[in-house]
Amino acid sequence: MFWKFDLHTTSHIDQLLDKEDVTLRELMEEEDVLQECKAQNRRLLLFLSQDHCMQELVSLITEEPPSDLEEKTRFKFPNIACELLTSDVSLINDKLGGDESLLEKLYCFLEQDPPLNPLLASFFSKTIGNLIARKTEQVISFLRKKHNFISLVLNHIDASAMMDLLLRLISCVEPAPLRQEVLNWLNEERLIQRLTELMHTGRDEERQSNASQTLCDIIRLSRDQANQMPEAMEPDPLLAVLESEENVAQLLKTMFEGEKSEASVLVLVHITLQAPLPFFSFYSHQLEGLMELYSQGCERSYTVSGSILRAIEPHLKDFQQLLLDPPKKSAILTTVGVLEQPLGNARLHVARLVASLLQTSDHSICQELCRLNTMDLLLDLFFKYTWNNFLHFQVELCVASILNHSAHTGLQTPTLQNHDPGSDGQKEEGTSVQNSSTDPAHTSIQDALVVNVSFCCVYCGTLCAV
Repeated sequence: MFWKFDLHTTSHIDQLLDKEDVTLRELMEEEDVLQECKAQNRRLLLFLSQDHCMQELVSLITEEPPSDLEEKTRFKFPNIACELLTSDVSLINDKLGGDESLLEKLYCFLEQDPPLNPLLASFFSKTIGNLIARKTEQVISFLRKKHNFISLVLNHIDASAMMDLLLRLISCVEPAPLRQEVLNWLNEERLIQRLTELMHTGRDEERQSNASQTLCDIIRLSRDQANQMPEAMEPDPLLAVLESEENVAQLLKTMFEGEKSEASVLVLVHITLQAPLPFFSFYSHQLEGLMELYSQGCERSYTVSGSILRAIEPHLKDFQQLLLDPPKKSAILTTVGVLEQPLGNARLHVARLVASLLQTSDHSICQELCRLNTMDLLLDLFFKYTWNNFLHFQVELCVASILNHSAHTGLQTPTLQNHDPGSDGQKEEGTSVQNSSTDPAHTSIQDALVVNVSFCCVYCGTLCAV
């Protein structure tokens, strides 16, 4: 049998650990050091958890390596150190999370002047994030004692790793009562308001982009958590601030003051939508198929807060202007030729915003959209950007929303010809009774919107005939 020959191979790490003067760097040179660590090699773990080894590991992930090293090996040891510290071994987690001097050494990384080294920032964020998940109470208690923690993180928001750190604070804290405490703490630190301020167009573009993406991710995570939590739990204070009329007003102010910003448009659309738009596949070109798909989606549809609607309504004309005069984009080469004036993210998200507003069937919003002829403009863009399926999807949602609302309220689709005023008296009695229950003002607005859609249908039919 094969076991007679004693083919079991002892790891070279064990042989190194037999040496009295073995160093951490020698062990890290071994290819299987991480494997042995995760395999709970007791001798290796006891060595790594010594004070001087832990101090050196933390130094490797927080201090810039010498610049005279070759680029391909310069971050070799910092990378291995990060993997060892985040290997999810309880002995290392206990040592790192329970020793305040090590936490202080980690925290000092944030006190550097920006910009941070992006690799070291990712090592730092991964290590702190692992501690937040595994040694939650100790780490949260330590961070809350640091009054400038949020300020330092936002000061380095140009590094995407800082975004990840903020999101881990929101999503990785358990149990639920402790998570609520963390959310309240972040709200007291005015996290949302400060992120909103960072989106001002005068800021660095990278910081502005990361701040807007962080807000979008906070919205997504907060809503996911809210759907999973029992109703008895306290509401998420960060989400409440994000959806407040004051915050939306500040975003609108940021968006329309000075240079136009795509970032603020993106965040505003995310805030407006209480849940993601259901992604339908509109394979049918027939109205009945479109209406059926839309009706199915309405069961999972979203609602828009009334305070958000009231904040947006005065700025609908500004969104209309954004469709007419978007942020400047350079020409791009596509598979069908050069596109001199690309649609751009800003106009696409304005179309998405209009789609969500139409689904609310809010009277004053529909009235203003009708007055501005927003649907006419979206239909013009629909036919101008023939190959932009993202835009087509949003315009189709707008059309389906208008037609579906008209169908549910019993409205008759008006013809494109002028009506004879005297013909109204010749309507059947049942019809006049049915229409009398409908608000005339609301009916006229919906009629005007349906007229736009009717023109669209006629135009599409003409194109198909050609």
